[in-house]
Amino acid sequence: MANFHVMADAQGMLAQPVVRHITMRDIGDALRLGAEDFWEKPSHYVFLCLIYPIVGIILTRWTTGANALHLVYPLMSGFALIGPFAGIGLYEISRRRERGLDTSWRHAWDVRHSPARYSIAVIGIMLFAFFLLWLFTAQSIYTGLFGDMPPASLESFLGEVFTTARGWQLILVGNAVGFVFAVVVLATTVIAFPLLLDRDVGVVAAIETSVRAVVMNPLQMALWGLIVAALLVIGSIPLFAGLAVVIPVLGHATWHLYRRLVEPERRIPERRPM
Repeated sequence: MANFHVMADAQGMLAQPVVRHITMRDIGDALRLGAEDFWEKPSHYVFLCLIYPIVGIILTRWTTGANALHLVYPLMSGFALIGPFAGIGLYEISRRRERGLDTSWRHAWDVRHSPARYSIAVIGIMLFAFFLLWLFTAQSIYTGLFGDMPPASLESFLGEVFTTARGWQLILVGNAVGFVFAVVVLATTVIAFPLLLDRDVGVVAAIETSVRAVVMNPLQMALWGLIVAALLVIGSIPLFAGLAVVIPVLGHATWHLYRRLVEPERRIPERRPM
């Protein structure tokens, strides 16, 4: 795995990209540019992202059939944890459009040829581990409050949740724990994948740069996180169909947010012999 770098970049140097301070206007600009990228060829991107609504519906049907209704909401909210990885192909399309290259949907899979593909895969595995840990935690919270018996029906489950003390405790504790998961993922990966697509800096540098971006822009990144969460919830409500638009727009917007947060790489011109 010659292209897998943990502590150093592709040249064996410890990379530390320069992070900028941004404004609330930059958040709006990133969303606007993300929408522009999407609307340039929306049919291609909707086709690319239909897999996510389909997966969401399948997961919902599975949990319903398995008497695991209490996991439907954790599954829906869990999309926010794996969203940064799910948007890799969209970052690539935005990167190509920025450079004036062909933006056909097939290029969304060009990430498999990226020099940083192994580093991208490692962080992707980390996100899926967070997702599974979140589901396990949500199950444990439910079991601690309601016992091992699954909900008998959707109606009885909703009645328990909204009309009993333990139901409100489930809502408060579950959302508080979920918020912690979301903050950790946001801080460690908000721009890690776009950065690795742009330059092969290594796993640690990509995560560390994301953390510095959040620390330097706490209010702006908190707003970004709220926008992402709100749009994912809105997109998930109509049987996840809205995710076919929400995910690509957010994916493209993340690329433009990265461009505002991290200064371009300074390339030293080659010295030619006299």
